[in-house]
Amino acid sequence: MKTHLTGKEIIEKVGFVYQLHISPKKIGFNEVIYTVYLKKGEVKKGAYEGGKPDATFSFKDEDFVNIATGKMNHQIAFMRGALKMKGSFSATQKFTADIFPKPSKM
Repeated sequence: MKTHLTGKEIIEKVGFVYQLHISPKKIGFNEVIYTVYLKKGEVKKGAYEGGKPDATFSFKDEDFVNIATGKMNHQIAFMRGALKMKGSFSATQKFTADIFPKPSKM
């Protein structure tokens, strides 16, 4: 994912900082935090240290995979309670499967 998200096209298209809280079973428990910094094209494990991210997303790992692979729309996931969002509306609207690498066919 780091290789894909450092591309100039993604940085120009999105240009936001996302903080992802991914939990194995239930949102908010035993979560791992990642910062996806699409202003510079960086992905790192840990909370965003440059102030406040443009948007924060919390979900279970299986729901993250479904959103990232395009099997579930992030707006539908939000309405079903599978995704919690905070932050800029425009930043949340650009958080789509298009920013993630396409799954390889094995």
